Amino acid sequence: MPGALADGVHIAGTLARAGMLRPARPDRALRALSGLIRWGPGLAAGYLGAAALYPDEPAIIDELGTLTFAEVEARSNAIARGLAGYGVSEGDGVAILCRNHRWFVKASLACAKLGANAIYLNTSFAGPQVSEVVARERTAAIVYDAEFAADVAPATERHAGFVAFTEPESPAASMSDARSPGPRRAPTLQELIDSRSSDPLPPPAQPGRTIILTSGTTGSPKGANRAAPSSLQPVAALLSAIPLHSRENTVIAAPLFHSWGFAHMLFGAGLASTLVLQRRFDPEDTLRAVAEHRPTALIVVPVMLQRILDLPAETIARYGTGALRVIGASGSALPGSLAQRVMDTFGDTLYNLYGSTEVAWATIASPADLRAAPGTAGRPPRGTVVRILGPDSKELPAGKSGRIFVGNDLLFEGYTGGGDKARVGELMATGDVGYFDGAGRLFIDGRDDDMIVSGGENVFPAEVEDLLAGVPGVNEVAVIGVSDEDFGQRLRAYVALEPGAELTEAELKDHVRGHLARFKIPREIVFVDELPRNATGKVLKRSLARY
Repeated sequence: MPGALADGVHIAGTLARAGMLRPARPDRALRALSGLIRWGPGLAAGYLGAAALYPDEPAIIDELGTLTFAEVEARSNAIARGLAGYGVSEGDGVAILCRNHRWFVKASLACAKLGANAIYLNTSFAGPQVSEVVARERTAAIVYDAEFAADVAPATERHAGFVAFTEPESPAASMSDARSPGPRRAPTLQELIDSRSSDPLPPPAQPGRTIILTSGTTGSPKGANRAAPSSLQPVAALLSAIPLHSRENTVIAAPLFHSWGFAHMLFGAGLASTLVLQRRFDPEDTLRAVAEHRPTALIVVPVMLQRILDLPAETIARYGTGALRVIGASGSALPGSLAQRVMDTFGDTLYNLYGSTEVAWATIASPADLRAAPGTAGRPPRGTVVRILGPDSKELPAGKSGRIFVGNDLLFEGYTGGGDKARVGELMATGDVGYFDGAGRLFIDGRDDDMIVSGGENVFPAEVEDLLAGVPGVNEVAVIGVSDEDFGQRLRAYVALEPGAELTEAELKDHVRGHLARFKIPREIVFVDELPRNATGKVLKRSLARY
């Protein structure tokens, strides 16, 4: 069977198994198909199709209540027209600084309908970072939650600002009261809806782009420029590896501004999923949402799983989680010991995706992979190529560590401020070092710039971290390299213990000594209450040196 035909058959079969191809009223099916043809794969076509097929079904559930697909479609049309009335046009940038709620989705959808570039800001950004990114990305407008009014104030002096979520009692909300003196009042998205037509818009000449910022753990956050997908191949690739299904509930706990949360907003549109969103992550509230709404999928970053498992066993048992078929984790390293605990608690439902903002995904570990080889990053899904390359850019055999390169349909197109990831042909570097085992499973040694040289020996902190994380009583751990006059660098470990646990530095060093080479034993172990992390759960290792 020719390659193109085989790909088409695979895509059709995968979409059918996921419930995306099913009988429907002919007029509704025609509208959905017409939307896909006119708009192309993406957020706009997804919600247009869902509104045509399931107009009165719930699309979003958040603390404000429930919105149907028809309501999301109509209100995003009005927001798009409102933004256009303030001068936002095709190709312009719209910065979005919002937590997980309906306004994030509607603002993103409005950008897609205008052909505007959506720029997603991290909710942990301070005012100077907001101003820096807004200026660098040539932003025309900013959509923000009222709680961030002070952070965006300098930027909104030069750009149109629109308030999304408001809390009536908050100081930020009172700033936008028309009767209040002081700063120029920003219109709300609700006011745009109330004052504009909700009629459909024509597709833009060119689809808008998505700009997701890197985590900034090693410097200033950079904008990763990515065009809308040109086919359904990426959707089919993920669905072939993770058993998501249409018209089911999905709790997205991972931030929507993060690649992983954003991806499931996109997949939710295509699958006509009901998205259950909470503005702030709380471990027990997340379990409560799972019990109440009975989702088949829970989307998290690994530290969220750690926080959930930190709850008392009786608290976890209080909430029914039996409907979950998928716990999807991505965004940072998933220790093998944590993966085992998650599956022992919630069943074999855990899928771990390894990738980056720049390459989207590289590999996906299934529950079977995580049981057989704890700590693995999994295998490349269909349509993705992963190679381990040596210093000469030649492919290395199984068991040999080297730089990880990825090729797929979702590679980014370079940083918006200039620069790119290293490329070899059609493959792009992830910035990590790792190896394949004999079964074709990928393992990550660590960041290529995290490697330290101690006494002439190469050491990747991730290996030591994973070992210490499996010690009973250890809650979380990070290992860094620090300067050493005799050895060049030495390892220092930062360990946070579980409540009530008692472990000594000597005990932890003995544990490492019993499993790894002597040069991998941390010279120092510093006990801390918790590790510093950013909003997506990644450990801020540069901050550890100050402890």
